[in-house]
Amino acid sequence: MRSARVAFDGAIHDAVPHADGLQLADGRVLAEDAVVWLPPLTEVGTIIALGLNYADHVKELSKELTQTSKDEPLVFLKTPGSLVGHRAHTRRPVDASFMHYECELAVVIGRRARRVKAADALAHVQGYTVCNDYAIRDYLENWYRPNLRVKNRDGATVLGPWLVSADEVPDPQKLSLRTTVNGRVVQQGTTANMIHSVAALIEYLSEFMTLEPGDIILTGTPEGTVNCNAGDEVVCEIEGIGRLVNTLVADTPPAV
Repeated sequence: MRSARVAFDGAIHDAVPHADGLQLADGRVLAEDAVVWLPPLTEVGTIIALGLNYADHVKELSKELTQTSKDEPLVFLKTPGSLVGHRAHTRRPVDASFMHYECELAVVIGRRARRVKAADALAHVQGYTVCNDYAIRDYLENWYRPNLRVKNRDGATVLGPWLVSADEVPDPQKLSLRTTVNGRVVQQGTTANMIHSVAALIEYLSEFMTLEPGDIILTGTPEGTVNCNAGDEVVCEIEGIGRLVNTLVADTPPAV
């Protein structure tokens, strides 16, 4: 099963896919661009994000890194205010010289997990969705350690469009990922190239923190970082999960 949350006609609705776009819970069928898409979770808990979790991305940044595939996962937290939905606009700071997409598999926890072993970890997953977690390289304290204003910006983490139930994804480590900018392919990869698998991440995290329903794990991005500008349409796709569209707009400072 796959589901979404959208705003339409002054109310928030649950929705499911339809050949003509999407179907609301009350039966109405609407075009994809007739609604405002929201992150596909009723309640968002803690957002747990991974940096440098793809071997090819680590290799891509190897000249700037001290992090290796033998180190513990590089983890940081984000707040729900960073999230926007499918087809939303994300602001690009006017002083940024390098802002790029990050196509990521997002894992939604459905059952409390505490000290869970990897062999049992996927039983705690409610489902999966697509994430585009933008980064602004100018604002990094250094190239590979995400700081607060890089990774917790309002509206800079795009999520959706669908939450796909875990039973539709028999193996989250066998999914292809792709990003296009204005129709040009700029990033391709596979979840098989994760350094720490979804199950391993749940085991690692649940050893020292309790994962609750609604928590989201953003599992990192493959190689392929290209600067994007205001007006660019960025599409992140994950095999079997969905196609997430976002447009960058200029974040003009307020007039003095």
